[in-house]
Parts: sequence; C-alpha cells; structure tokens
Amino acid sequence: MPLVAGSVADLARTPEIRAALDWFRRERAWINEQHLKLCRIPAPTFLEQERAEWMTERFRELGWDARVDRAGNVVAGLPERRERSTVAVTAHLDTVLAPRSPEDVTVSGDGRILGPGVSDNGAGLAALLALAAAWNHTPGLLAEAPLAPLLIANVGEEGEGNLCGMRYLCRNANASRPSAFLVLDGPNTDHITNRALASRRFEVMVTGPGGHSWSDYGAGNPVHALSRAIADFTDAAPCEQAPRSSFNFGLIQGGTSITCIPSEVRAKVDLRSEKSERIDEMASLLAACMAKAAEAENSRATGGRVAARVKEIGSRPGGELAEGSPMLNCLLAVDAFLGVRSRLDCSSTDANVPLSLGIPAISIGAGGLGGGAHSAAEWFHPENRELGLRRILLALCLLLTAE
Repeated sequence: MPLVAGSVADLARTPEIRAALDWFRRERAWINEQHLKLCRIPAPTFLEQERAEWMTERFRELGWDARVDRAGNVVAGLPERRERSTVAVTAHLDTVLAPRSPEDVTVSGDGRILGPGVSDNGAGLAALLALAAAWNHTPGLLAEAPLAPLLIANVGEEGEGNLCGMRYLCRNANASRPSAFLVLDGPNTDHITNRALASRRFEVMVTGPGGHSWSDYGAGNPVHALSRAIADFTDAAPCEQAPRSSFNFGLIQGGTSITCIPSEVRAKVDLRSEKSERIDEMASLLAACMAKAAEAENSRATGGRVAARVKEIGSRPGGELAEGSPMLNCLLAVDAFLGVRSRLDCSSTDANVPLSLGIPAISIGAGGLGGGAHSAAEWFHPENRELGLRRILLALCLLLTAE
C-alpha cells in the first residue's frame, strides 16, 4: 500500500474504520472518566503494580486477552489473532510524582484534570484504553490484516526505571517481539519523535569522617567538596555548543544537622546529548571535577580527609528512524490527511530502546492539551483529544495493513 494521504482517505472511508473513529467522538465522557480513574492510582517508578492490575482488568472487560509479564508490563492482544506478527502501541505506566490520595487528582471548573502524572503519562494510558474500546465496539475491524495490534502499558520509563519495561519487551529477537512500536507519551499532536536522545545517569558521592561543626572543624567536609565539584562542572560543561546537550543535578542528599559535619553526601545527575560522544566527554569531565574537588578539600583540611566516587546508575541508548522510512511516511500521511502540523524532533522516550536495536519506532502525543509534566502543577485538558485518538488509530491501521 503506498503510504500517501490518498491511502489514508481510502482507509478512513471504510465502514469499520469510520465506526471506530466515530466512537471516539461519542464516548468522550467515558474516556475522560477512565483517564481520571487511572491517574488516581499511584504508580511511581518501580511501584506500578496496582495500576498495572487495574489496566489489565479494563483490557479484559473490553474483550482483549491481557496479562502482566515478568517485567510488570501489561500486554493485551486479540485472542483470535495470537498467531500473527504484531505492531505494538505502548504507553508507560509510571510517573515521576504520585498522588498521595485519590483527592490529589481533581477536575477543575474548566474541565482540566489536575494532579501528578495526568499528562505524563495519563494521556497515553487513556488513549490505550480508548483504542481498545473502539476496537471492541467495531466487530471485524481489519480482520484480514496481515499484522495484529498489541497494546502495552509498560513499566520503568521514568528516571531510574532506565526503560526496563521496554528493554524486556525488546530483549529477545524472536517471533513474539513486535515488528514496530508506536509509543504514546504525553498529550498534544505537534510532534513526531523519530530520533532517540541518548542519556547517562550518575550518582556521585563524597564521604568523610564527619564530626561536630565546632570541635571537629577542619575535618574534610563532603558537602563543601561536592558543591565545588558541581560548580566546576557547571562552569566547564560544553553544553552551549552543537550538538545540543544538557546536564541536570536533580537530587542532592546528605547530612543530619546544621551542627554536624556530614559524613556522606550524594547527588544524582542526568547527562544528555544528541551525540553519544558528547555524553562521554561530559562523563569524563564529571569524574575529573569530582577528583579535583576532593583534592582541593583535602588540601585545606586539618583533620580527616574526604573521598569521592562516581557510579553510573542508568543509560539510555540513542538511535534514529531515518527520514523516508515506511513508518515515518505513514505518520506523515496521516497528519496530512487530518491537517495536523507536526515537526520531527529528538527526545528521550521508550522508543529509544527499539530504535537502538534497529526496530522501527516512533513516539507521539496522545492528543488533548497538557503541561507542567514532572511537577506538582501538572494538568491535562481533553480539548481536541479526539484528533489525537483518530491519528493513533489511522496510523496503526496503516501499519497493520502496509506490506
């Protein structure tokens, strides 16, 4: 099938697909209700089980054969199409912040859903359920297609999850591994992520003898050394030059009291770049800054000395879906048909893993509007969510029928 806008138009005119597309319009209230319910179930990274169980039950109620795999991912397929190769539509279960109680996720007077994780990735998970429901309410949809859809709510996308759920799904090169991945991450329809942003995460630690702030004054102070290292790294890191790169010291822990010289302090830092070579340069600089800072602190100490350590705690591989690839052409054809103005971008998502292995993958938003991701002020508005859902369905149908 030529992946051009005309092919999308022909596909959208078929009675079954027209019915599925219309389902999104008719069942807006149901989709919003599922979105609110799932976001009220806390799912911080490594603690996604309760939300995974809830998603499994919803898929089963909608006629899909759903199970939780050994990694904790929820995998849902069509019982009558078990023997076919699959195209996976995925959305990550975990969130950076989690509600402490259901009341932490609310609906405002203007229809916005407010609370941790409602946009990233409540939007993607709600889209998975909407897709499952639309398919269930459209008997015979693409019954003769050579490929079958697989819906996956995966674990471990955020932070130190290190893409563990997607790594598990892609680990074995066998017939059960999907042939392509359409990743739903966050809201909006303005982007197509076809380039995977590589990253490395480190924990840096400085230890010392500790002591009383007055009587033991002069002992090496880990906080002083770490602060110096962070300042030196910040001044020297080459992030203003091409390729685009970034660093972030996102967490600092240590000490017990204002009157105690700390015996240990640690920080976690995220390094990213469009080129893996630049990340390696920054990692080497980080190690050098830590060693230099420890040496500087010890040179002024009159008591015990400090020691510095750098430990890698995560790595996300890079990759790229080349322009002109069939999967990218498919998304561009759908966008042309729907009038969506999207741009190609580079970002860090679950698509990193399949792209690094040469498996076609793209990450897109699930529709609607949102903002404040990874913060206490996160929000999602369902306005125009239907456009995103139609985009996902049409793209999936093209991928399932393209030869």
